[in-house]
Amino acid sequence: MASLNPRMTVIDAISHPLEIHQADKIEDREKIVCSLLKDVGLSPPQVFLNKYPHQLSGGQRQRVVIARALVTEPDLILADEPIAMADVSVRTLLLELMRFLKDEHNLTYLFITHDLATAKYICDRIGVMYLGKLVEVSDLTSVYNNPLHPYTQALMAAVPIPDPLRRRNQPLPRGEIPSPINPPSGCHFHPRCPHAENICGRDEPELREIEPGHTVARHFAERFR
Repeated sequence: MASLNPRMTVIDAISHPLEIHQADKIEDREKIVCSLLKDVGLSPPQVFLNKYPHQLSGGQRQRVVIARALVTEPDLILADEPIAMADVSVRTLLLELMRFLKDEHNLTYLFITHDLATAKYICDRIGVMYLGKLVEVSDLTSVYNNPLHPYTQALMAAVPIPDPLRRRNQPLPRGEIPSPINPPSGCHFHPRCPHAENICGRDEPELREIEPGHTVARHFAERFR
């Protein structure tokens, strides 16, 4: 709701980027907007063109925002927690829509999320960040089945398992998350890392390729395969 201007109709909101970036297409805006509304599942599109955000449901507003992102035919879309505010009942529908649009429009997503299950569902490659630094990057299977950074391992261990007979056997990282304004020296994770050594608090590790396509930022990554 906050990303849509309450005084702009759906057609105005979606076509607004055309006015800024592709003014030569503005004469065809109704045709372009109707096509996008169909793509995002708002049919018949003529019903939605002149509606205002408050007249739409949360799921419909999310689809309008997706259509607005597509109107300039981008190659890359940055999606920051795109389903975080959606009801659980429509999250799967929105994710399926994003996957469909990725193929239909030949898109690449940079999908930012705290939800590991969502990332697993939609992403091909995963980059794990801690306090603003990438600590591990690899394809989906490697990160989930063979995490090499202690922070990634802790994240995977924290995922709930729907089996009351199975218990967590790996402790959560000790301590509190430091302030991102004043992060620790060296490796940002070292105050909470069970494998930290003196060098970890002194030198910041660089991302190194430990396996083909699998990079890790730690000084002794080879010890923790």
